[in-house]
Formats: sequence, structure tokens, C-alpha cells
Amino acid sequence: MKPTLLFVDDDADVSEAFSDLFEMAGWTVACARDGLEALDWLATHPPPEVVVLDLKMPTCDGYEFRRRQLADPRLKDLPTVVFTADAHVEAVHSSLLAAVPIVRKSAEFTQLLATIERVRGRPGG
Repeated sequence: MKPTLLFVDDDADVSEAFSDLFEMAGWTVACARDGLEALDWLATHPPPEVVVLDLKMPTCDGYEFRRRQLADPRLKDLPTVVFTADAHVEAVHSSLLAAVPIVRKSAEFTQLLATIERVRGRPGG
């Protein structure tokens, strides 16, 4: 069975492009447009192998998603990778992002995939 990934990003073009890439790499992909949609999805589906999370989104951004994720015993240990275009995220790196890998949207897909495989406990990618 293919592993499942939840991709959380408000940009439909980004979500579609990365969904295609992940599916070609052997993943089943679910997409959410913001943190609230992601939390709703998580409440009604089995946990995915990993969440790929943008930070800057309307309604419920990545920081709020992480607050709620960490407060929920069912979700707090869910592997999460931040995928952001924010060049200054380290400057505001908060406890909400502690121990969460951060990959820039400008990175190669192979770097994102390797990071995802690492957080789910599979080296390489």
C-alpha cells in the first residue's frame, strides 16, 4: 500500500504540481488549502505518514496549525515538514517549529522527498 502524505498549501498550482510529483514517487496525496482544512481532514481520515506544511496561509496559517497539532494527543507526534518560501523563517523559528525540518520552496524536489523520508524514519529518499 502506498504511503499517504497531507500537503497543506493555499496555492492551488503549488499543491497540484507537488501532488503530481509525490504521486509519481509512489505516494497517495491529500491536499488542504489551510490549517483548518487540514485539521478537518485529519479528524476524518487515518493519520498520514507525514504532513508537508506551508506557513503563510489565510484563515489558519502553519503556526496555528502547529499549535493545534501539538495540543492534540492524536496528532502531536505526526511527522511534519515545513515547506515555505519565507526566507526569514529561522529568524522567527519558534517552539512550534522546534524539531521540525524546514525546506525552502526553492529547493529541489529530491531534497524535500529526502527530508520527508528522513522524518518518517527511512533514510535516503
